[in-house]
Amino acid sequence: MPAPVPRPAAPIARTARTARTLRIAAVVTGTALIASALLAAPATAAPPRTVDPFDPDFGPNVTIYSPDTPVADIRAELDALHAQQVDAEMSTERQAVYFLPGEYGSAADPLQVKVGYYTEIAGLGASPEDVTINGAVEVYNRCLADGGTGNCLALVNFWRTISNLSIDIQAADRGCRTGTDFWAVSQAVSMRRLDVAGGNLSLMDYCTAGPQYASGGFIADSRLPNVINGSQQQWLIRNSEVAGWSNAVWNQVFSGVVGAPDDGAFPDPPYTTLDETPLSREKPYLYVDDEGRYNVRVPAAQQDSRGVTWADGETAGRSIPITEFFIATPDDSVKAINNALARGRHLILTPGVYDVAQSIQVKRANTVVLGLGHATLTAVGGAVPLEVKDADGIVVAGVTIDAGTELSPVLLRVGAADSDKVLDPANPITLSDVYFRVGGPHIGKTTTALEVNADNVLIDHTWVWRGDHGIEGFDPNDGVNGDNQRWATNTGTVGVIVNGDDVTATGLFVEHFQTYNTLWNGENGRVVLYQNELPYDPPTQADWTQPNGTLGYPGYKVADDVTTHRLDGAGVYVFNQNNPSILTANGFEVPETPGVQLHHIMTVNLSAGTVQHVVNGIGGQADNTNTGTPQFVVDYPLP
Repeated sequence: MPAPVPRPAAPIARTARTARTLRIAAVVTGTALIASALLAAPATAAPPRTVDPFDPDFGPNVTIYSPDTPVADIRAELDALHAQQVDAEMSTERQAVYFLPGEYGSAADPLQVKVGYYTEIAGLGASPEDVTINGAVEVYNRCLADGGTGNCLALVNFWRTISNLSIDIQAADRGCRTGTDFWAVSQAVSMRRLDVAGGNLSLMDYCTAGPQYASGGFIADSRLPNVINGSQQQWLIRNSEVAGWSNAVWNQVFSGVVGAPDDGAFPDPPYTTLDETPLSREKPYLYVDDEGRYNVRVPAAQQDSRGVTWADGETAGRSIPITEFFIATPDDSVKAINNALARGRHLILTPGVYDVAQSIQVKRANTVVLGLGHATLTAVGGAVPLEVKDADGIVVAGVTIDAGTELSPVLLRVGAADSDKVLDPANPITLSDVYFRVGGPHIGKTTTALEVNADNVLIDHTWVWRGDHGIEGFDPNDGVNGDNQRWATNTGTVGVIVNGDDVTATGLFVEHFQTYNTLWNGENGRVVLYQNELPYDPPTQADWTQPNGTLGYPGYKVADDVTTHRLDGAGVYVFNQNNPSILTANGFEVPETPGVQLHHIMTVNLSAGTVQHVVNGIGGQADNTNTGTPQFVVDYPLP
């Protein structure tokens, strides 16, 4: 769907707040991380950058509040930030907002926070219970028409994060919104380590022009009240607790969730429930210890787990002092970043857009790369922005990777293509909230977005997106319609290729690539929730036909020689708006062998195009005669 060109954003004057802890010094935003003279010197000649453990400089796009900050000040600043970011879908602005341990707002004066694009809101406690927001932290429908409540929906509410805090929903009269925290979001939105009480959590906004549509989403490691799902097309909630869950649309997956609904009536409602998550590792998070020092907690991997990690104390894992990190800004060269990684530093990417003309290389075991505020790496000159080597326990989290205007072979490569190194399955390479874009804010070109060659890798929530809309600036006067220009110009051949064995994905969202969206070549793959939209824009059937004559490419392909694979809860959607006559033979294509098992899968027509079968010639046809009505297959192979 077309998106409006974002209005220019005026800069917001911001002040980083401090705690009452005597050891924490005041933070002044806008201070450069290093002097220009140091930037000009060769990276190898620069002395190691020191980090104050009590007062790390996260740069001008990070705001830190303390309980001493007047609520009125916080409210005014965050209202201004939301006004700046609410329509900034394709902007370069990135922001992170953190709350030091304590309580914010009250029943008499609640703090209502609205979260816009490229904004991270998080607590800095060791536990979610250390930071409490009395009020709400919310996302509403975005109204795309000029003024008023015209064309209000949540379908494009992407790229925002909330984590590591408690929300005590206040009962103050808010009209339609009284007693509920609204989280009406879609892909690339992460809710982690939350403790919500005092009302309901609604994943749809039924107060702004009705519930409309939403296409989310992801929750992990959270304790929640009654959850109103409503208009969400798909959702994964993992390793959490819920007091209740109501409603569903097409594909709702619960993995290791205490209080999850039973799925015995599938597909009415379309619930998929796994008692335990086969493999999980929670995302690293910043926190401040009792003495006021900043650290990053790196949770340990868990097998066959259930419920939250923090119910009985500190989340299992290790803490890394902030002094062991290289805190980068977009002004830092890749050479400086790679030198720091080679010296054994971990990496924090502060909020911003980083132009990357040569690969950032993560080689050492147990290295942590943590992006704040949706830090974004953009390929320059056809570079591979990020390479992760075959080494145990590397974690990459909170990073968005964009294709550039020149063709990249891949945007993130995990493991060498010819490596036979055996990695520790108890300490997997982990990608958490790592997102990919081809097109949208600018023209993008890549052959593959994510390539996983290493064994024993965990992908915990990703959105791999070839943009179906954006502000790329196609020429309206060249005689070729916009969709045809996008097909020829924003090129992404394959979304995800998995060559490694024993790779697990929890929350795999892949959309709009020009051949296979997901191609799984490795053995013993395990996927919990898969969501795919086929490309909107093939100009002709010939453009969407395989060399062997098969009509179209399945949204999920397991290679013919694979003998073991398991997928739970998956959907492939078709919306061939550029040419509604286009046909796709199958939503899923897998080898016919007992070891390859698909559980609770579906296809659906969104109003244009046809998918003839769900999997391997099995399942009903999704077309314009049954728009919006899924075609389900409960289990494949058939019983």
